[in-house]
Amino acid sequence: MSAITAALAAVKARIAEAAVAAGRDPAAVALVAVGKTHPAEAVAEAVAAGQRIFGENRVQEAKAKFPALKAAHPDLELHLIGPLQSNKVRDAVALFDVIETVDRPKLARALADEIARSGRSPRVLVQVNTGREPQKAGVDPDQADALVALCRDVYRLRVEGLMCIPPDGDDPDPHFRLLAEIAARNGLTLLSMGMSGDYPRAVALGATHVRVGSAIFGHRDRAQVTV
Repeated sequence: MSAITAALAAVKARIAEAAVAAGRDPAAVALVAVGKTHPAEAVAEAVAAGQRIFGENRVQEAKAKFPALKAAHPDLELHLIGPLQSNKVRDAVALFDVIETVDRPKLARALADEIARSGRSPRVLVQVNTGREPQKAGVDPDQADALVALCRDVYRLRVEGLMCIPPDGDDPDPHFRLLAEIAARNGLTLLSMGMSGDYPRAVALGATHVRVGSAIFGHRDRAQVTV
Protein backbone atom coordinates (compact mmCIF):
# COMPACT_ATOMS: atom_id res chain seq x y z
CA MET A 1 0.00 0.00 0.00
CA SER A 2 1.41 3.41 -0.97
CA ALA A 3 1.71 6.26 1.52
CA ILE A 4 -1.03 8.18 -0.29
CA THR A 5 -3.37 5.18 -0.25
CA ALA A 6 -2.79 4.67 3.48
CA ALA A 7 -3.22 8.37 4.26
CA LEU A 8 -6.42 8.52 2.23
CA ALA A 9 -7.84 5.57 4.15
CA ALA A 10 -6.89 7.17 7.47
CA VAL A 11 -8.60 10.48 6.57
CA LYS A 12 -11.76 8.69 5.46
CA ALA A 13 -11.78 6.73 8.72
CA ARG A 14 -11.50 9.96 10.75
CA ILE A 15 -14.33 11.52 8.77
CA ALA A 16 -16.53 8.51 9.46
CA GLU A 17 -15.59 8.54 13.14
CA ALA A 18 -16.39 12.24 13.48
CA ALA A 19 -19.69 11.83 11.65
CA VAL A 20 -20.82 8.92 13.82
CA ALA A 21 -19.85 10.81 16.98
CA ALA A 22 -22.03 13.71 15.81
CA GLY A 23 -24.96 11.45 14.98
CA ARG A 24 -24.48 11.91 11.24
CA ASP A 25 -24.30 9.46 8.37
CA PRO A 26 -20.66 9.27 7.21
CA ALA A 27 -21.94 9.04 3.65
CA ALA A 28 -23.26 12.61 4.01
CA VAL A 29 -19.69 13.97 4.11
CA ALA A 30 -17.67 14.10 0.91
CA LEU A 31 -13.89 14.24 0.92
CA VAL A 32 -12.33 16.70 -1.51
CA ALA A 33 -8.71 15.58 -1.90
CA VAL A 34 -6.60 18.67 -2.57
CA GLY A 35 -3.66 17.97 -4.84
CA LYS A 36 -2.30 21.50 -5.17
CA THR A 37 1.47 21.62 -5.77
CA HIS A 38 1.54 17.84 -6.18
CA PRO A 39 2.05 16.15 -9.55
CA ALA A 40 -0.54 14.30 -11.57
CA GLU A 41 1.15 11.02 -10.57
CA ALA A 42 0.26 11.64 -6.92
CA VAL A 43 -3.35 12.39 -7.84
CA ALA A 44 -3.42 9.23 -9.96
CA GLU A 45 -2.44 7.21 -6.88
CA ALA A 46 -5.45 8.59 -5.04
CA VAL A 47 -7.66 7.83 -8.05
CA ALA A 48 -6.37 4.25 -8.05
CA ALA A 49 -7.28 4.03 -4.36
CA GLY A 50 -10.87 4.97 -5.17
CA GLN A 51 -10.91 8.72 -4.56
CA ARG A 52 -13.13 10.56 -7.03
CA ILE A 53 -13.48 14.17 -5.79
CA PHE A 54 -10.49 16.49 -6.05
CA GLY A 55 -9.75 20.14 -5.42
CA GLU A 56 -7.25 22.50 -6.99
CA ASN A 57 -6.34 26.07 -6.07
CA ARG A 58 -5.08 27.30 -9.43
CA VAL A 59 -6.73 27.04 -12.82
CA GLN A 60 -3.43 26.73 -14.71
CA GLU A 61 -2.16 23.94 -12.48
CA ALA A 62 -5.41 22.05 -12.86
CA LYS A 63 -5.25 22.44 -16.66
CA ALA A 64 -1.84 20.77 -16.64
CA LYS A 65 -2.93 17.84 -14.46
CA PHE A 66 -6.57 16.95 -14.89
CA PRO A 67 -7.70 16.75 -18.54
CA ALA A 68 -5.96 13.41 -19.05
CA LEU A 69 -7.12 12.10 -15.68
CA LYS A 70 -10.71 13.12 -16.38
CA ALA A 71 -10.58 11.58 -19.84
CA ALA A 72 -9.43 8.28 -18.32
CA HIS A 73 -11.88 8.51 -15.40
CA PRO A 74 -15.06 10.30 -16.49
CA ASP A 75 -16.54 10.00 -12.99
CA LEU A 76 -13.94 12.33 -11.46
CA GLU A 77 -15.32 15.54 -9.96
CA LEU A 78 -13.03 18.58 -9.85
CA HIS A 79 -13.53 21.55 -7.50
CA LEU A 80 -11.88 24.96 -7.78
CA ILE A 81 -11.07 25.98 -4.21
CA GLY A 82 -8.75 28.93 -4.84
CA PRO A 83 -9.51 32.50 -5.90
CA LEU A 84 -10.75 32.89 -9.46
CA GLN A 85 -9.72 35.86 -11.58
CA SER A 86 -12.09 37.04 -14.28
CA ASN A 87 -9.55 36.34 -17.04
CA LYS A 88 -9.50 32.65 -16.05
CA VAL A 89 -13.28 32.18 -16.07
CA ARG A 90 -13.43 30.54 -19.51
CA ASP A 91 -10.88 27.89 -18.55
CA ALA A 92 -12.50 27.37 -15.14
CA VAL A 93 -15.96 26.77 -16.58
CA ALA A 94 -14.52 24.32 -19.12
CA LEU A 95 -12.57 22.28 -16.57
CA PHE A 96 -14.20 22.42 -13.13
CA ASP A 97 -17.40 20.72 -12.06
CA VAL A 98 -17.76 22.87 -8.94
CA ILE A 99 -16.47 26.42 -8.37
CA GLU A 100 -16.34 27.00 -4.62
CA THR A 101 -14.95 30.53 -4.60
CA VAL A 102 -17.55 32.90 -6.00
CA ASP A 103 -17.15 36.01 -3.86
CA ARG A 104 -18.13 39.12 -5.84
CA PRO A 105 -20.75 40.32 -8.32
CA LYS A 106 -18.24 40.89 -11.12
CA LEU A 107 -17.16 37.26 -10.98
CA ALA A 108 -20.77 36.05 -10.85
CA ARG A 109 -21.56 38.01 -14.00
CA ALA A 110 -18.46 36.71 -15.78
CA LEU A 111 -19.41 33.15 -14.92
CA ALA A 112 -22.99 33.68 -16.12
CA ASP A 113 -21.73 35.09 -19.43
CA GLU A 114 -19.36 32.18 -19.98
CA ILE A 115 -21.99 29.60 -19.03
CA ALA A 116 -24.36 31.16 -21.55
CA ARG A 117 -21.63 31.11 -24.20
CA SER A 118 -20.34 27.59 -23.56
CA GLY A 119 -23.44 25.77 -22.40
CA ARG A 120 -21.46 24.17 -19.58
CA SER A 121 -22.82 24.97 -16.13
CA PRO A 122 -20.65 24.07 -13.12
CA ARG A 123 -22.20 24.09 -9.69
CA VAL A 124 -21.29 27.05 -7.52
CA LEU A 125 -20.52 27.78 -3.87
CA VAL A 126 -20.26 31.29 -2.47
CA GLN A 127 -17.10 31.85 -0.44
CA VAL A 128 -17.69 33.72 2.82
CA ASN A 129 -14.84 35.53 4.58
CA THR A 130 -16.05 34.56 8.04
CA GLY A 131 -13.04 36.16 9.70
CA ARG A 132 -13.42 39.42 7.75
CA GLU A 133 -9.72 39.24 6.86
CA PRO A 134 -8.82 42.02 4.40
CA GLN A 135 -6.15 39.93 2.67
CA LYS A 136 -8.41 36.95 2.11
CA ALA A 137 -10.95 36.26 -0.63
CA GLY A 138 -14.62 35.85 0.26
CA VAL A 139 -17.68 38.00 0.70
CA ASP A 140 -18.25 39.68 4.05
CA PRO A 141 -20.77 37.70 6.14
CA ASP A 142 -23.09 40.73 6.22
CA GLN A 143 -23.17 40.78 2.42
CA ALA A 144 -23.44 37.03 1.85
CA ASP A 145 -27.23 36.91 1.59
CA ALA A 146 -27.25 39.61 -1.08
CA LEU A 147 -24.55 37.88 -3.12
CA VAL A 148 -26.33 34.52 -2.92
CA ALA A 149 -29.54 36.16 -4.13
CA LEU A 150 -27.72 37.93 -6.97
CA CYS A 151 -26.00 34.74 -8.11
CA ARG A 152 -29.13 32.66 -7.89
CA ASP A 153 -31.91 35.04 -8.94
CA VAL A 154 -30.21 37.46 -11.34
CA TYR A 155 -27.39 35.45 -12.89
CA ARG A 156 -29.10 32.06 -12.56
CA LEU A 157 -25.99 30.31 -11.34
CA ARG A 158 -26.37 26.85 -9.80
CA VAL A 159 -25.68 28.00 -6.25
CA GLU A 160 -25.72 24.98 -3.95
CA GLY A 161 -23.83 26.06 -0.85
CA LEU A 162 -21.13 28.06 0.90
CA MET A 163 -17.41 27.74 1.57
CA CYS A 164 -15.12 29.27 4.19
CA ILE A 165 -11.50 29.25 5.36
CA PRO A 166 -11.25 30.30 9.03
CA PRO A 167 -8.31 32.52 10.01
CA ASP A 168 -5.11 30.73 10.96
CA GLY A 169 -4.91 30.34 14.72
CA ASP A 170 -8.59 30.98 15.36
CA ASP A 171 -10.92 28.46 16.95
CA PRO A 172 -12.67 27.26 13.77
CA ASP A 173 -15.95 26.37 15.47
CA PRO A 174 -17.52 29.88 15.45
CA HIS A 175 -16.64 30.23 11.78
CA PHE A 176 -18.20 26.87 10.91
CA ARG A 177 -21.33 27.73 12.89
CA LEU A 178 -21.62 31.11 11.16
CA LEU A 179 -21.33 29.49 7.74
CA ALA A 180 -24.03 26.96 8.65
CA GLU A 181 -26.34 29.75 9.82
CA ILE A 182 -25.94 31.70 6.59
CA ALA A 183 -26.54 28.57 4.52
CA ALA A 184 -29.65 27.62 6.48
CA ARG A 185 -31.35 30.97 6.07
CA ASN A 186 -30.64 30.91 2.33
CA GLY A 187 -31.88 27.36 1.84
CA LEU A 188 -28.45 26.07 0.81
CA THR A 189 -27.47 22.48 1.54
CA LEU A 190 -23.74 22.26 0.87
CA LEU A 191 -21.13 23.40 3.38
CA SER A 192 -17.51 23.19 2.27
CA MET A 193 -15.51 23.75 5.44
CA GLY A 194 -12.65 22.06 7.23
CA MET A 195 -9.12 21.31 6.06
CA SER A 196 -6.31 19.02 7.19
CA GLY A 197 -6.01 20.61 10.64
CA ASP A 198 -9.68 20.90 11.57
CA TYR A 199 -11.86 18.71 9.37
CA PRO A 200 -13.18 16.51 12.25
CA ARG A 201 -14.59 19.67 13.88
CA ALA A 202 -16.13 20.72 10.58
CA VAL A 203 -17.81 17.33 10.24
CA ALA A 204 -19.20 17.66 13.77
CA LEU A 205 -20.66 21.06 12.85
CA GLY A 206 -22.35 20.04 9.62
CA ALA A 207 -19.79 20.06 6.80
CA THR A 208 -20.94 18.25 3.68
CA HIS A 209 -17.51 18.64 2.05
CA VAL A 210 -14.09 18.77 3.70
CA ARG A 211 -11.00 19.86 1.77
CA VAL A 212 -7.95 17.83 2.78
CA GLY A 213 -4.55 18.11 1.12
CA SER A 214 -1.43 17.71 3.24
CA ALA A 215 -2.94 14.94 5.39
CA ILE A 216 -3.27 12.89 2.18
CA PHE A 217 -0.47 14.01 -0.11
CA GLY A 218 2.02 15.37 2.41
CA HIS A 219 3.71 18.76 2.30
CA ARG A 220 5.49 19.94 -0.83
CA ASP A 221 7.52 23.03 -1.54
CA ARG A 222 5.64 25.18 -4.05
CA ALA A 223 9.00 26.10 -5.63
CA GLN A 224 9.32 22.51 -6.82
CA VAL A 225 6.14 22.71 -8.88
CA THR A 226 6.73 22.81 -12.62
CA VAL A 227 3.14 22.89 -13.88
